[in-house]
Amino acid sequence: MDSIKPKILKLDYFGYMQAFFNLMKPRVMSLVIFTCVVGLLIAPVKVNFLDVVFSLLAVALGSGAAGALNMWYESDLDSLMTRTCLRPIPTGKLTRNQALAFGILSSLISVIVLYIFSNLIAATLLAITILFYVFVYTIWLKRKTPQNIVIGGASGALPPVIGWAIATNGVTLEPIILFLIIFIWTPSHFWALSLYKSEDYRKARIPMLPIISGVRTTKLNIFIYAMILFPIAISPFFLDYFGLIYLIFAVALSGYYVFISYKLFKEKNSTVEKKLAAKLFNYSIFYLFMIFTSILIDKVTY
Repeated sequence: MDSIKPKILKLDYFGYMQAFFNLMKPRVMSLVIFTCVVGLLIAPVKVNFLDVVFSLLAVALGSGAAGALNMWYESDLDSLMTRTCLRPIPTGKLTRNQALAFGILSSLISVIVLYIFSNLIAATLLAITILFYVFVYTIWLKRKTPQNIVIGGASGALPPVIGWAIATNGVTLEPIILFLIIFIWTPSHFWALSLYKSEDYRKARIPMLPIISGVRTTKLNIFIYAMILFPIAISPFFLDYFGLIYLIFAVALSGYYVFISYKLFKEKNSTVEKKLAAKLFNYSIFYLFMIFTSILIDKVTY
């Protein structure tokens, strides 16, 4: 199915700035920065404030660069989906070449700046994150397998590890646990989205799990991943990384995650099913934000 080539719009300076900002997927970027900040703040090493500022700006730019390259490659798909048709390229605010140039330049600058103000390990992890998201997830997996988000989710799970590396110039088990929380959280988050936006994915011929394996299999997989997430989310307490406050948050948040997932799995009415999928998708965003917020709260009091 061919997408319609957008008419290129003439924008003023602020219009271009807004278009480039939206090209960077600001909502995704904000979550990346937040989880990176948490990884940095819980590390047992204090970092110079100026180095922290420039390092976080570099991570933000790197995240935005990956988002821009994703939109460059998927502009044909974005124009077919109601969720993405208002992005800068489908609406003609930016061209594909502009997005590509911006993405490549921003990627290089972000990695170099992070290396200058942090260390080689953090810069290497940022480079891996960008390359994995663009080449492994966007270009290779997304259009080929319903397991695209399972494997591709590794890139979105790396920011807290990068934050830890910025502070410590290394990686230990503690940030790896945070990586695992996001990595296991990611499939259920996107499968919930694909359940109530299945027509979008079908129209764009993206092989998401509901389209390839059916709704029931998708719901079962969401429930299984929610069950796996529960012990991983509470494990930092038993590894003596975080205290009781974190455990209370993790049990409550993860328990409700499992409950909604089970309720979705058992639901047979398609209308209610879509509403529950949307509810789970929105809750999953709240869940991840609160899990990482509880880590900060716990660290202050632990």
